[in-house]
Amino acid sequence: MKNKLLFLLKANSLKLEYTTLNILKGAIIYSIGDTIAALFLKEFSLTRLLGMILIGATFYAFEIPNYFKWIDKKTNHIEGLKLTLAKTLLAMLYFNPLWIARHLFFIKLFSGKFGEIGLVLLQIAFWSFLANILISFIGNFIIQNKINLKWRFLASAIFSALMAIYYALSETLFT
Repeated sequence: MKNKLLFLLKANSLKLEYTTLNILKGAIIYSIGDTIAALFLKEFSLTRLLGMILIGATFYAFEIPNYFKWIDKKTNHIEGLKLTLAKTLLAMLYFNPLWIARHLFFIKLFSGKFGEIGLVLLQIAFWSFLANILISFIGNFIIQNKINLKWRFLASAIFSALMAIYYALSETLFT
């Protein structure tokens, strides 16, 4: 099997997957998005690039595909507009200000900017989330309702890489 299963755990009848293909997708796409943002801000560093490769290949490659599977499982009894809204809002619930703050934390950590890690990241994340809520809603609507589960992580990673550029720039916009 090309997409060899590296990790499988059964939790409440939901099989959690951590695959080679998702690891590669996460490592490549998230690091590309962050690298573009870092270049815009003239903050590129090798440690930041390597750190974002690590985060994309671990946290994001494990969490996001499994959360998307959970969304499908939790909404499989709903139909119509209610289903569409439920899936979109559940995706937005995951990509919330705390997720953004965690992403900013990783950026600061891997950039060696330890003195800039603090509660201000939550403030930046909150305003950033509010400022892009319509874009996030549209992106998550398309990903959750128009794209097959098999391709959602890839689509979400691309969307998130684009948003990572925005989140990296949001520090400048919302401080």
